[in-house]
Amino acid sequence: MAPRLQLEKAAWRWVESVKPEEVRQEHVETAYRVRLEPCKRGVCRRNCKGNPNCLVGIGEHIWLGEIDENSFHNIDDPNFERRKKNTFVGLTNLGATCYVNTFLQVWFHNPELRQAIYMCQSERSDGESILLNDADYEPQTICEHLQYLFALLQNSNRRYIDPSAFVRALGLDTGQQQDAQEFSKLFLSLLEDILSRQMNPDVRNVVQQQFCGQCAYITVCNHCSRESQLISRFYELELNIQGHKQLQDCITEFLKDEKLEGDNRYFCENCQNKQNATRKIRLLSLPRTLNLQLLRFVFDRQSGHKKKLNSYIGFPEVLDMRPYMEAKDGNYVYELNAVLIHRGVSAYSGHYIAHVKDTVTGEWYKFNDEEIEKMEGKKLHLGNEEDLESSKTQTRKPKCGKGSHCSRNAYMLVYKKQCEEEKQSTMAVQVPAAFLQKLVERDNLKFEEWCVEMAEMRKQSVDKGKAKHEEVKELYQMLPAALDKPYEFLPLVWLQKWLDESTPTKPIDNCKYLCQHNKLQPDRISDMKRISKASADILYSRYSGGPRLDASALCWDCVVERCRVLRLKSQLNEDFKIVSNLLKTSVTSNEGFWVGKGSLRSWRQLALDQMDEQEEDSEPSNGQSNGEEHVVLPKEDGGSSREKNIEDRVDFNQDILCPHGDLSIIEGDRKVVSDEVWVKLKLYFPKAPEFRFSQDSCSKCKDLEREGEENEALNKMMANEQKQALGNLFQDRNRPTLGNWPKEMDVLYVVSNFFVEEWKKFINIALIWPEEWDLIQKLFVVDHAIKICRKRESMDDGSLDTVYVTDPELCLECREGLLCQQQRDLREYTQATIYVCKVIDNKKVMKEGAPELNLSSSDPEDEREDVKTDGEKDPDFHQTNGGIKRQKLSSQSYVICQQTGIRRSTRHRKVRGEKALIVSANQTLKELKIQIMHAFSVAPFDQNLSLDGKLLTDDSATLGMLGITPEAVLVLKADEPVVDYAAMDDALQVCMPEEGFKGTGLLGH
Repeated sequence: MAPRLQLEKAAWRWVESVKPEEVRQEHVETAYRVRLEPCKRGVCRRNCKGNPNCLVGIGEHIWLGEIDENSFHNIDDPNFERRKKNTFVGLTNLGATCYVNTFLQVWFHNPELRQAIYMCQSERSDGESILLNDADYEPQTICEHLQYLFALLQNSNRRYIDPSAFVRALGLDTGQQQDAQEFSKLFLSLLEDILSRQMNPDVRNVVQQQFCGQCAYITVCNHCSRESQLISRFYELELNIQGHKQLQDCITEFLKDEKLEGDNRYFCENCQNKQNATRKIRLLSLPRTLNLQLLRFVFDRQSGHKKKLNSYIGFPEVLDMRPYMEAKDGNYVYELNAVLIHRGVSAYSGHYIAHVKDTVTGEWYKFNDEEIEKMEGKKLHLGNEEDLESSKTQTRKPKCGKGSHCSRNAYMLVYKKQCEEEKQSTMAVQVPAAFLQKLVERDNLKFEEWCVEMAEMRKQSVDKGKAKHEEVKELYQMLPAALDKPYEFLPLVWLQKWLDESTPTKPIDNCKYLCQHNKLQPDRISDMKRISKASADILYSRYSGGPRLDASALCWDCVVERCRVLRLKSQLNEDFKIVSNLLKTSVTSNEGFWVGKGSLRSWRQLALDQMDEQEEDSEPSNGQSNGEEHVVLPKEDGGSSREKNIEDRVDFNQDILCPHGDLSIIEGDRKVVSDEVWVKLKLYFPKAPEFRFSQDSCSKCKDLEREGEENEALNKMMANEQKQALGNLFQDRNRPTLGNWPKEMDVLYVVSNFFVEEWKKFINIALIWPEEWDLIQKLFVVDHAIKICRKRESMDDGSLDTVYVTDPELCLECREGLLCQQQRDLREYTQATIYVCKVIDNKKVMKEGAPELNLSSSDPEDEREDVKTDGEKDPDFHQTNGGIKRQKLSSQSYVICQQTGIRRSTRHRKVRGEKALIVSANQTLKELKIQIMHAFSVAPFDQNLSLDGKLLTDDSATLGMLGITPEAVLVLKADEPVVDYAAMDDALQVCMPEEGFKGTGLLGH
C-alpha cells in the first residue's frame, strides 16, 4: 500500500477539476477512501493508517494461532511461594533490612539459643486459651516476636516470611541501612537483659553461655614490675584487618603488648607517679560460639565518615585458639559455622547476606533475604559474593590452602566449639509451646487459603482468555466489509485495545472523531477502520457505545468546504501575482475601497492562516476516546507560538477600524485599491470590513481628537503656571529640613510620596514651606494636612531642649508591625545570596581548590546606591534631603531628631578570598557546611564558622534560627586543609548527621 501522504493526496486529487457546487457522492466516498483495496495478511507487514480498509497488523496475530494458557494471566503459580522439602525459610527485605535478616538466620541456626527462646515464659502464657481464640493475635514483647519468628522459620509452609512486626517492635527504619555489627551487639545486649528476668537458668543464662567469654587487661609497671589486672567480659572479638592477610595475624595483633610511654604513661599506685608501662590482653575463657568481628568499616579522618576496607582476609574452617589462651588446658578448637558478607564498596550502601552451616546435616546454605541456596558438596562456596560491583581496582584474589577461605567482603565470622558442634548436630529443636504451634498452623492455613484463591484467579483468567480467543477468531474473519455491502467505521485505537489482552475492553466512543455537523470528520479517516455491519452489530451488542458511524455519517458539508479551501489554496499564488500587478496602477479619484496597509502587505499569509483555521475549526473539540488519556501533540510550526501569533494577529482590514467600529481617522495607515483588487481580496476575506473611498472617517474619533488637542494646550498652560509658582519645589532648591529650621517659623507641612512623585521622583516624603503649602491648597484638592511642629521644652537643669512633634501623631502600632514584618522577611527567604570569607591566622586568603559552586555575582551596572542612616531604620519617616537621623519620642507624640546620615552602597562588594553561596532560610547549618566543602575543599568537621564574631556550632539549626540573613558575611576558619576529593564525594552520600539506632527499641526506647 502507498504511504500515508500519498493516500491523502490521492483522496483529494479530484478537487483540481471539480468545483464545490459540483461535488457528488463518488467524490465524497473518494475523500473518505471507502473504495481503497484492502490489505492482505502476509503481504502488508504493518497496518496502513491511511487505508481504512487495512485490518492487518492491529494486534490480531496473537489470537489467530495456538496460544499458551499462561499468556492469559499475569499471576504467578502460588506453589512457587511454597516452601520446598528439606529447605529453610527466607525473610522478606523490607527495604534496607537485609542486615537484620542475616543475623536472624544466624541466631535461628543456633539450636541452643533457639530452644531457650522457645522456653521463654511470657506474661501472657497463662492466658493461652485467650490467645488461641484471638484471631488478630499479635506478639507484644521482643521475646514473643522472636518466638513467633523462629517458629515460622522452622515450621512455616511459606518460602519466605515477613519480619515487619519484629522490625517494627524494635523501632527500626526500614529505609535506612544501618551498621550490622552495631545491631548485633545492641540486640544481644537487649536480649540478655530481657532473658535475665526468666526463672529457668538455661533460658536466663543462654546469651552468656553461648557468646560470652572472659579476658584480662593487665598493666605492668616497667619501673617496679607491679601488675594491675582488670577482668572483663566480651561477646565478640573486634579484629583490625588493615595491613593483615590472615585471621591469625589479626588475632595476634589484638593480643600484642602495648607500650604506654610519653603522654600516655601509666600512673603506678606503687610508685605514686606516672611510669612507662606495658599493657597486655589475655584470653581467660572462650564462649561456645565465638563471634569474630572483622573491622571493615573504619572512620576516615579526611572525609569525616566511615569507609569500607576491601582487602582480602584468609580464615580457616578449623580454628585452634589454644596458642592465644592464658591457660593451655581445655578444648579451644573451633569450626566455622557462619560467614556474614557485605557486598558493595561503600560503608553506606550495599547488601548483606549470610552463609550458614546447618548443624544437623553439615551442609552450607546461602541466605539472601527471600532466596535460599544450598551449597554443593557440603562445602562453603563464596562465589560471586567476592565481586565488587563498581570497584575501579580489582585486587587479585590470593590462593587459599585446603581447609581455608579468603574474602574481601566478610565482616563477621562465627565459629563453634567442636564438642558443641557435635552436640548440636544430634539436638532436635521442637516448638514446645502449644500456642506457638497453633499460631504457625493458623498462618499456614492462611497461606493455603491464599494459594487456593490465587489458583482460582488464574483459572478465571484462563477461562476468560479462552473465551476472548474464540471471540476474536470468530469476529476477525467477519470484520472486512465488501464493497457494496453495508459498513460502519470504528476507531483504530478501540480495535487495538480490543485485541490487547492486557487491557480490559471499554465501550466504543466515536465522539472524538465527529465534525461540527456531528458526522465523521474527513481528516480523521486515518484513525478509523471500515468494517462490516454484521461484525459492528456484534461488537456494539457486547461492548455498547456510539454514536454509530455508517454510510450516512460521511459529511457532505465538510467535503465541500475542504474542496473550496483546497481550490483557494491552489489559486492563491496566481491571485497574489494579479493583485500585485493591479496595485501598481493608479486608482481613479472617488473610486475604489480603503484597505489597511498592513493587511495589504500580508494578505496572502492571512489568507493561508485563515484557511488553516477553518480546517481546524471543522474538527471537534478535544475529547477522550475509550478511556484513553488525551495527548495534545505539538504543531509542526510550534503549537504554543502559533496560538500566540493567532491571538496577536489582526484580521484582514481590521487595522483601519477605530474603537467605535468605524473608519479610522489616521489616513497614513490605509490605502485606496481598485474595485477589481477588492473583488479578489473579498473572495478570500468575505467578512472583512468594507469602506468605499467616499466614506467619511469616524465622527466620534474626530470629536475626541479635537477635545484632546484643547486639553493638551490647557495642561501645558497649567503646568507652566505651577512650575513658576513652585519653582523651588520643582528644582529642589531651598528645601526645609529639621536641621536648618528657620527661627521665625514654627510649622512645616508634609505632603505624601504619591503626590511628590508627580513632581519629582523623591524617595519617601518631603518637607515644604508654609507658603508652598498655601499654593498647593489652591491648586489641588487636599484631604488632610500633615505637619511637623518644633517646640521648646524646659529640662530639669533649666536648659531648653528642642523637640519635633508630628500632627497627626504617628501610629506606633503600625510602625512596630512594619518593623516586625521586615525582620520576618529577613528570616524567611529562599534562594538568597550569602558570602563566606576564609581566613588563616585572622587574615583573609584566596583559596584555589575545588570548583566553586552556586556562585553569584553582579555587574557594575547592577550596583545601586541609596541613602541609609546609622542605627535603626525608620520605615515611616525618611529624609529625602539631608539624610537626617531620628531623635527621641515625646510622651504625647512621636518626636524626631536627626543627624547627618552616611551615604552607602546597597551592593555587597566581594573581597579577595570570599565566595558567594545560594541558600535558603530553612536550610540547616550542616547542609551549608556541605556547600562550603565544595567551594573551599574543607571537610565539615574542620570548619569553624562565625557570624559577627559569634561562633556557629549547632549543625541542626536552620540559617534563619541562627540569624543568617541575605547578604550576610560568614567567616570560615579551617582547622586543616582537605585535599582528598574522593573522600569528600563519599561524605556527600551522608549529608544528614548519623544517628545510628538512636530512638529505637535497641536502646530501650
